[in-house]
Amino acid sequence: MNERFVKHATFVVERTYAASPERVYQAWSDPNSKAKWYSTPEIFDFRVGGREYSAGGPPKGPIFTFDARYQEIIPDQRIVYTYTLDSDGTRISVSITTVELIQVEGGTKLIYTEQGSYFDGHDTPEVREHGTTLMLDALGKLFEG
Repeated sequence: MNERFVKHATFVVERTYAASPERVYQAWSDPNSKAKWYSTPEIFDFRVGGREYSAGGPPKGPIFTFDARYQEIIPDQRIVYTYTLDSDGTRISVSITTVELIQVEGGTKLIYTEQGSYFDGHDTPEVREHGTTLMLDALGKLFEG
Protein backbone atom coordinates (compact mmCIF):
# COMPACT_ATOMS: atom_id res chain seq x y z
CA MET A 1 0.00 0.00 0.00
CA ASN A 2 1.26 3.48 -0.87
CA GLU A 3 1.80 5.91 1.96
CA ARG A 4 -0.84 8.64 2.05
CA PHE A 5 -0.01 12.12 3.29
CA VAL A 6 -0.93 15.77 2.81
CA LYS A 7 1.43 18.72 2.65
CA HIS A 8 -0.15 22.11 3.44
CA ALA A 9 1.42 25.35 2.25
CA THR A 10 0.77 28.95 1.36
CA PHE A 11 2.73 30.94 -1.18
CA VAL A 12 2.47 34.48 -2.51
CA VAL A 13 3.62 35.77 -5.90
CA GLU A 14 3.54 39.49 -6.65
CA ARG A 15 3.78 41.23 -10.00
CA THR A 16 3.41 44.82 -11.12
CA TYR A 17 2.00 45.32 -14.60
CA ALA A 18 1.95 48.46 -16.75
CA ALA A 19 -1.80 48.18 -17.18
CA SER A 20 -4.84 49.46 -15.31
CA PRO A 21 -6.62 47.23 -12.78
CA GLU A 22 -9.55 47.17 -15.21
CA ARG A 23 -7.34 45.77 -17.97
CA VAL A 24 -5.74 43.17 -15.70
CA TYR A 25 -9.16 42.15 -14.40
CA GLN A 26 -10.41 41.79 -17.99
CA ALA A 27 -7.52 39.40 -18.71
CA TRP A 28 -8.84 37.15 -15.91
CA SER A 29 -12.57 37.59 -16.51
CA ASP A 30 -12.83 37.16 -20.30
CA PRO A 31 -12.32 33.60 -21.64
CA ASN A 32 -10.70 34.77 -24.89
CA SER A 33 -8.22 36.97 -23.04
CA LYS A 34 -7.50 34.29 -20.45
CA ALA A 35 -6.79 31.72 -23.17
CA LYS A 36 -3.90 33.92 -24.38
CA TRP A 37 -1.94 33.43 -21.15
CA TYR A 38 -3.44 30.45 -19.31
CA SER A 39 -5.43 27.76 -21.08
CA THR A 40 -8.54 27.60 -23.20
CA PRO A 41 -11.36 26.81 -20.81
CA GLU A 42 -13.99 24.24 -21.76
CA ILE A 43 -16.34 25.82 -19.22
CA PHE A 44 -16.04 29.47 -18.24
CA ASP A 45 -18.81 30.90 -16.05
CA PHE A 46 -17.16 33.92 -14.43
CA ARG A 47 -19.51 34.84 -11.58
CA VAL A 48 -19.76 34.03 -7.89
CA GLY A 49 -20.71 30.34 -7.79
CA GLY A 50 -19.63 29.91 -11.42
CA ARG A 51 -17.23 27.27 -12.68
CA GLU A 52 -14.08 27.25 -14.78
CA TYR A 53 -12.91 23.92 -16.19
CA SER A 54 -10.09 22.93 -18.51
CA ALA A 55 -8.17 19.77 -19.27
CA GLY A 56 -5.00 19.30 -21.27
CA GLY A 57 -1.30 18.75 -21.14
CA PRO A 58 1.86 18.20 -23.11
CA PRO A 59 2.08 15.63 -25.91
CA LYS A 60 2.69 12.18 -24.40
CA GLY A 61 2.40 13.77 -20.96
CA PRO A 62 -0.24 13.60 -18.27
CA ILE A 63 -3.62 15.22 -18.72
CA PHE A 64 -4.09 17.92 -16.10
CA THR A 65 -7.65 18.82 -15.12
CA PHE A 66 -8.30 22.22 -13.52
CA ASP A 67 -11.77 22.55 -11.96
CA ALA A 68 -12.52 25.84 -10.18
CA ARG A 69 -15.44 27.57 -8.47
CA TYR A 70 -15.51 31.32 -8.03
CA GLN A 71 -16.16 32.27 -4.41
CA GLU A 72 -15.88 36.07 -4.50
CA ILE A 73 -15.50 38.59 -7.30
CA ILE A 74 -15.08 42.32 -6.82
CA PRO A 75 -14.55 43.77 -10.30
CA ASP A 76 -11.14 45.38 -10.84
CA GLN A 77 -10.10 44.53 -7.25
CA ARG A 78 -10.31 40.89 -6.16
CA ILE A 79 -11.00 37.36 -7.42
CA VAL A 80 -11.21 34.41 -5.03
CA TYR A 81 -11.64 30.84 -6.24
CA THR A 82 -11.21 27.31 -5.02
CA TYR A 83 -9.93 24.61 -7.33
CA THR A 84 -8.91 21.01 -7.66
CA LEU A 85 -6.07 19.82 -9.88
CA ASP A 86 -5.95 16.25 -11.16
CA SER A 87 -3.22 14.50 -13.14
CA ASP A 88 -4.45 11.61 -15.30
CA GLY A 89 -7.48 11.28 -13.05
CA THR A 90 -5.55 11.36 -9.76
CA ARG A 91 -6.35 14.27 -7.44
CA ILE A 92 -3.06 15.99 -6.69
CA SER A 93 -4.23 19.11 -4.86
CA VAL A 94 -7.03 21.32 -3.61
CA SER A 95 -6.42 25.06 -3.26
CA ILE A 96 -7.96 28.40 -2.47
CA THR A 97 -6.56 31.31 -4.47
CA THR A 98 -6.92 35.03 -3.93
CA VAL A 99 -5.97 37.47 -6.69
CA GLU A 100 -5.76 41.07 -5.50
CA LEU A 101 -5.48 43.97 -7.95
CA ILE A 102 -4.14 47.20 -6.44
CA GLN A 103 -3.80 50.39 -8.45
CA VAL A 104 -0.29 51.81 -8.24
CA GLU A 105 1.46 54.59 -10.10
CA GLY A 106 1.84 53.44 -13.69
CA GLY A 107 -0.24 50.29 -13.41
CA THR A 108 -1.43 47.46 -11.21
CA LYS A 109 0.16 45.47 -8.43
CA LEU A 110 -1.18 41.91 -8.52
CA ILE A 111 -0.88 39.81 -5.36
CA TYR A 112 -1.56 36.11 -5.95
CA THR A 113 -1.95 34.07 -2.75
CA GLU A 114 -2.53 30.31 -2.88
CA GLN A 115 -3.27 28.11 0.12
CA GLY A 116 -3.09 24.47 -0.84
CA SER A 117 -3.28 20.87 0.24
CA TYR A 118 -0.93 18.73 -1.88
CA PHE A 119 -1.56 15.01 -1.84
CA ASP A 120 0.73 12.00 -1.54
CA GLY A 121 3.76 13.62 -3.20
CA HIS A 122 2.05 13.94 -6.60
CA ASP A 123 2.62 17.71 -6.46
CA THR A 124 4.50 20.09 -4.19
CA PRO A 125 4.07 23.73 -3.20
CA GLU A 126 7.45 24.50 -4.78
CA VAL A 127 6.43 23.08 -8.15
CA ARG A 128 3.09 24.90 -7.99
CA GLU A 129 4.72 28.21 -7.07
CA HIS A 130 7.16 27.83 -10.00
CA GLY A 131 4.26 27.15 -12.38
CA THR A 132 2.35 30.13 -11.00
CA THR A 133 5.38 32.36 -11.55
CA LEU A 134 5.54 31.29 -15.20
CA MET A 135 1.77 31.81 -15.56
CA LEU A 136 1.91 35.36 -14.16
CA ASP A 137 4.90 36.14 -16.38
CA ALA A 138 2.82 35.02 -19.38
CA LEU A 139 0.01 37.30 -18.21
CA GLY A 140 2.49 40.18 -18.07
CA LYS A 141 3.43 39.68 -21.73
CA LEU A 142 -0.12 40.75 -22.66
CA PHE A 143 0.64 44.22 -21.31
CA GLU A 144 4.05 44.74 -22.94
CA GLY A 145 4.41 47.22 -25.75
